[in-house]
Amino acid sequence: MEVSMGEALKEFLKKSRLKSGIQALQIEEAWETIMGKTIANYTDKIEIIKSTLFISTSVAPLKNELLYQKAKIIERVNEALGEKVITEVVVK
Repeated sequence: MEVSMGEALKEFLKKSRLKSGIQALQIEEAWETIMGKTIANYTDKIEIIKSTLFISTSVAPLKNELLYQKAKIIERVNEALGEKVITEVVVK
């Protein structure tokens, strides 16, 4: 059975720790598209640890907005990554 390079790479990433790092980079690149320019500008840091997306911001009203939109953020991020990666969002 032949496997394409893309499929082989996907399998490798699924099994390796590299995957979360690559997804974190993907999410950083797509954050503005996912959440909009204003939110992206005031987001200090985004990281994925296991299946949790950590969002850091020093803007209190934005923290509240992000907390309110948790379900939408999870849905949009998973859609952007093409698979169900995120199950929880923590805003700090």
